[in-house]
Amino acid sequence: MKEGIIKRWMIGKNYGFIGVDGMEKEIFVHLSDVKSKEALHEGQKVKFDIENTPKGPRAVNVEVVE
Repeated sequence: MKEGIIKRWMIGKNYGFIGVDGMEKEIFVHLSDVKSKEALHEGQKVKFDIENTPKGPRAVNVEVVE
């Protein structure tokens, strides 16, 4: 699993982007891929797996790191 920080979260649209050290692009994350099913907030630390999709990398199995 990788770790990163929520850089942007689109309230009402249920998606955002995770920044990861050493990666140039931010990783897309959708609320449906968050294990707790609770909206994330900018600045939260998370761990996740990456799934490659036709639109680019996507975070899955996302968990908030306490």
